[in-house]
Amino acid sequence: MAIQTFKANASLKDNVLVETEARGHKLIIDEPKNLGGSDKGMSPIEVVLAGLGACQSIVARLYADKFEINLKDFSVDVEGELDTDGFLGKSNARPGFSTIRYTYNIETDASEKNVDAFIKHVEQNCPVGDSLANEVNLIPGKIIIKNPVK
Repeated sequence: MAIQTFKANASLKDNVLVETEARGHKLIIDEPKNLGGSDKGMSPIEVVLAGLGACQSIVARLYADKFEINLKDFSVDVEGELDTDGFLGKSNARPGFSTIRYTYNIETDASEKNVDAFIKHVEQNCPVGDSLANEVNLIPGKIIIKNPVK
């Protein structure tokens, strides 16, 4: 397997609630009430954080045996800082994250040396982490207007 294309769709529903779909799987994304939403799902920014933790967890599961790590339990706490005034147009602050921090919670009987090498591998091979840490070519597509005014 080489380059694959992954696809998702996001459809705006009521207010700022968005229904997303990829490969037949749906996820409701919304904003908290203090940002104009109805709080019926994670915000897009929370989805990014959850995606990072989920990706790191999956990479950990896939490579644990290679590093002789018996994962009895594994989780990732992820938090990010963002200036909401930038998102809301109240300041010139960047609208995205300025900092993302995470903590691995690992229960294992493996040596600290093996765990350190294992975590280094997880961080080097997590596609979401790589996408956040490095510049990505973000290419807008064409705009399709349904029922345009002529």
